[in-house]
Amino acid sequence: MAFHRHTGPSSYSVGTMSERFDCHYCRDSLQGKKYVQKEGRHCCVKCFEKICANTCIECKKPIGADSKELHFKNRYWHDSCFRCFKCYTSLVNEPFMLRENNKVWCSNCTATDEAPRCKGCFKPIIAGDQNVEYKKMVWHKDCFTCSQCKQVIGSGSFFPKGDEFYCVSCHEHKFAKTCAKCKNPITSGGLTYQEQPWHSECFICSNCKKQLGGKRFTAVEDQFYCVECYKECVAKKCAGCKNPITGFGRGTSVVNYEDESWHDYCFKCTKCARGLANKRFVCHNGKIYCAECPKRL
Repeated sequence: MAFHRHTGPSSYSVGTMSERFDCHYCRDSLQGKKYVQKEGRHCCVKCFEKICANTCIECKKPIGADSKELHFKNRYWHDSCFRCFKCYTSLVNEPFMLRENNKVWCSNCTATDEAPRCKGCFKPIIAGDQNVEYKKMVWHKDCFTCSQCKQVIGSGSFFPKGDEFYCVSCHEHKFAKTCAKCKNPITSGGLTYQEQPWHSECFICSNCKKQLGGKRFTAVEDQFYCVECYKECVAKKCAGCKNPITGFGRGTSVVNYEDESWHDYCFKCTKCARGLANKRFVCHNGKIYCAECPKRL
């Protein structure tokens, strides 16, 4: 943006003729009369204003010999017409901007007109005003308010929802999911288990209290256990190898018979060691046998 100052009067002079000269146009004598000399020609005031005078770009009237003329880039004004288009302040000897439709603007009005508009009050945001910017939009700081409670958000935290903005408190009450355990809003992060939301810090092992997000765990009657605690505290012990049956890794299939459980690979004939998972078997004196081995006892 460049501001200019107007240049001086145009190249003509006004005086009173003391010698014998005639008007270049009407041929009337100029002796003893006021005249105008322009481009080496002498003419009477009447012919000057009718034929030679420049036209004011603002009022569209000729700029007479007795008027003060201002010019800039082949445009001419009466000095009284050389005013800011917006605030009407005289711009004689002042910086100005020539804008569309040949209108001149003062520096203050130019800055105001070209300033970004507040999304809240639609007034210009002048340099030095405190403001908030978001996605190429801008607000005065005091105009950036919560869509729900109308309190000023200013430079504080907020949540966008379409064309609306919410403070943290209103967003929690209006949009945030509620933790399945503590029933408080989940404002950030969290996880989902069986279509229910949880705070990460609420989804923990019932025994050691370590967070289970992103880790393997086992659910037992609404209680959650990490692998280690499940093995030590909850898991049944295999009647064959006496180790915990966790359901992880090898032996995810479990064989249950009466009140005992086995890893599927531990459920085998006591005599021939043949695997009996999903096969016929015989229980004799508390021991498991295949269908053939009891005949040989």
